[in-house]
Amino acid sequence: MRTQQGAGFKVYTPSPALRRIGPDRPAPDAPQRITAQACAFAPAPAAGIPAPLPAIPDLAPDLHRGRAALETFALPAGEAAAHARFGAFLDQAAGYGDLRDRPDLEATSGLSEHLALGEISPRRIWARARLAAEADPARAAGIGSFLSEVIWREFAWHLLIESPDLATRCWRPEWEAFPWRETPRDLADWRQARTGVALVDAGLREMWLSGRMHNRVRMVVASWLTKHLLIDWRAGLAHFADCLTDWDPAANAMNWQWVAGCGPDASPFFRIFNPEKQARQFDPEGRYRARWLEGYGLPAPDGPEARAYREAIPRAWLERDPRDPATAAVAGWQGQETGQGAAALAGHLAQGRARAGRLRGFPRAALAGPRPPVIRPTVFETTSFRERLRADERHQNEP
Repeated sequence: MRTQQGAGFKVYTPSPALRRIGPDRPAPDAPQRITAQACAFAPAPAAGIPAPLPAIPDLAPDLHRGRAALETFALPAGEAAAHARFGAFLDQAAGYGDLRDRPDLEATSGLSEHLALGEISPRRIWARARLAAEADPARAAGIGSFLSEVIWREFAWHLLIESPDLATRCWRPEWEAFPWRETPRDLADWRQARTGVALVDAGLREMWLSGRMHNRVRMVVASWLTKHLLIDWRAGLAHFADCLTDWDPAANAMNWQWVAGCGPDASPFFRIFNPEKQARQFDPEGRYRARWLEGYGLPAPDGPEARAYREAIPRAWLERDPRDPATAAVAGWQGQETGQGAAALAGHLAQGRARAGRLRGFPRAALAGPRPPVIRPTVFETTSFRERLRADERHQNEP
């Protein structure tokens, strides 16, 4: 897709026009035969001897303690599994638009791994979804919402083609000089799912055990790292790339930059996801958090997912000082949702909102010179910025 000037699109807005146009060619037929030479993991054949197809390679030899958990909680793989999952999703697609943000419900397609690995193509999804919508108008709205998400994923690839360094450099170039905080302990707590914020830790533990994370929770988890802890989005992207079984170079890079504020977004500076509000709205009964956090749902017994996390993580994560509250958060989840913890969380949210406000006034003039280690409270607080901030207070509400 190109603009009338021949350049690539930089915003998502024109992309839904694809819904009216459709793909430029139908879904291709499957190849008649796949040879060993076509397999990236195939050994070189000996002269005159046909090479047999190789056994399934070990794609993650360094899983160690996490292997058993992933084998237990990962979704079935393969083309047949992809089409079966897609068919099951289409049967319930009528409610997709209303329920897709609920991590406590099975309301999404679950096709991200299959798409990332090429087990099903966007064209085939498009063709089959359009037929289902035409056959059953009651599902048309939900399917239309789903196809918008497919287009968003394709838009990421268009951006990556136009900006090949999307995963390593800020899409907005002025952000390259932004003074991210360098706090290894905060980053380690985030990676190890011991932030003390229930929805954040639940999502990170889901990813560690299953290789997946619900999209709504991904946004909250990424926002906590970049907007509250003010840690470079590339550190988060690297952790996701290490853990996700649906890792996709375009979608992950674009979405991390979108949340951080340095990507293609019309509201980059003042969008802060409040994890408590998000949890109340999208996990109202706490079932998602209880599923992945050991001890969260007491007095009810923990489920297998919550119990499995302790056995799947590196032992070094359990060898920190036992007096450290963050260590206890691994053995049995301890969070910030009651008492003094709630006040700490409120303070953290206020700090994040203030940081985001300073981001909004981030001047190009400040990009010159050495990069400071942290944001100092008065760096960007000019009179004109305070006036703009007051004028835009309506944008300070968390999604």
